[in-house]
Amino acid sequence: MPQGSGFEQAYNAQAAVDMDSMLIIAGHVSQHTNDKKELKPVLDSMEAFPKDLGSVDALLADSGYFSEANVTNCEEQNITPYIAPNREGHNRSLAERFSEPPPLPDDADAVMRLRCWLKTVAGKAIYALQKSTVEPVFGIIKSVLGFDTFHLRSLESVTGEWTLACIGWNLKRLHTLKRA
Repeated sequence: MPQGSGFEQAYNAQAAVDMDSMLIIAGHVSQHTNDKKELKPVLDSMEAFPKDLGSVDALLADSGYFSEANVTNCEEQNITPYIAPNREGHNRSLAERFSEPPPLPDDADAVMRLRCWLKTVAGKAIYALQKSTVEPVFGIIKSVLGFDTFHLRSLESVTGEWTLACIGWNLKRLHTLKRA
């Protein structure tokens, strides 16, 4: 990956986490420097799931994944995207923060619909779930399972290493779910 001082061998690990069970349902590794190109491979792998497992209705992702192509890809697969379009400015008044957005224009495209939806109270509540779904999984994998760096080199080897980390998380999570 390009860094300020040149190129560094680094990897970008991705995981799709089910909101109800908190199991990792898809994961992959790439060498892309940002996450905009990472959503399509996850969507493609979820499309290949057996129909018996159910279907994905919604997708929560942070602003690093936002692009018009990603919003369109989600809608093409009948998945409702909840991807933050950008950071909101600070120091907005309370009235501004808690008011409902203006009505959606009739000619709104997918991105405009997403922006308007995420400004509603319901949209904010659903998007807030992202912090309590994906972030704990990565935090626990790093701190509790001790997987904070890749020890192998080459994309193929690191992909195998990340797959094992995801399996380890899922086994830990299944054990917890079984006890509950």
